[in-house]
Amino acid sequence: MIIGGIAGCTAKTMVAPLDRVKILFQTHNAHFAKYAGTHFGLFKAGTAIYREYGIRGLFQGHSMQLARIFPYAAIKFMSYEQLKRALGRRISDQNLRNFLAGSLCGVISVSVSYPLDMIRVRMAYITPTGGARAQRVRDVVKMIYQETAHRFGVLNFFRGFPLTLMGIVPYGGVSFLTHEYLTSLGRGRFAAIAADPVGKQQVSNRRGRRRKVPELKAWAELAAGGISGAVAQTASYPFELIRRRMQIAGAHSPSTRASAVQIVQDVWRTAGVRGFFVGLTIGYVKVVPMFAVSFYTYEKLKALFDLE
Repeated sequence: MIIGGIAGCTAKTMVAPLDRVKILFQTHNAHFAKYAGTHFGLFKAGTAIYREYGIRGLFQGHSMQLARIFPYAAIKFMSYEQLKRALGRRISDQNLRNFLAGSLCGVISVSVSYPLDMIRVRMAYITPTGGARAQRVRDVVKMIYQETAHRFGVLNFFRGFPLTLMGIVPYGGVSFLTHEYLTSLGRGRFAAIAADPVGKQQVSNRRGRRRKVPELKAWAELAAGGISGAVAQTASYPFELIRRRMQIAGAHSPSTRASAVQIVQDVWRTAGVRGFFVGLTIGYVKVVPMFAVSFYTYEKLKALFDLE
């Protein structure tokens, strides 16, 4: 679990500024909507945030992101390994096994960490004006809890949760399926250029056991992770966009429940199909290095501690 958590936090920290801009675009923030869809809009928005709020503005909500991502990534990687072994005893098709294990581990991890993600998105969305200080975590938690959209305040932390479960199935399943497929190619058909021989590996532990699979070279591991992230992002992006809109709905109308159907209709009416992919380019810029670093860190830490 610790290895997975470290890998997730390392990757998220690298792309935190991109994530902030992506959330502002996805949620159509009034101050930054003008940059969405323009040439170099990502860099223009990032520059505007930096000028107005400084470096802290680019990392607004990141502390909550780390608090969320450590248990999320830890549970995700741990449950994936366990589910893959368990399903492997019942399912002979490796691709189906990897997809199901990835989907299920995504459902488990997001169920545990969703309230923290809700708080993090609100913190990233809020843009203080007139020199006001940035919202603190406890202020955002109190604000969300006091919204009257639900009878029980705690349910406000789960806005968009059912849609999240729908989106995490292709996201988690496709990411692990693609990564496993690409790494198997690197260790098999393209081992001559992508993998180091087992004898060159410098990993061992007290029992003297060595990993049975060859290590992928750094570029191959990073490429496998990055490609898997891009494919997963494409497969699940419309779900993510609608979920983000639902998560910030309370900031505009605390007493109203925003339905997924209503948001889909609004997006379709204002922008058509392209509206469901607003910010996808930023998503690629963020997700590709994030997945590359996450899988790379996870695999290298497994090698360091001689874990299969």
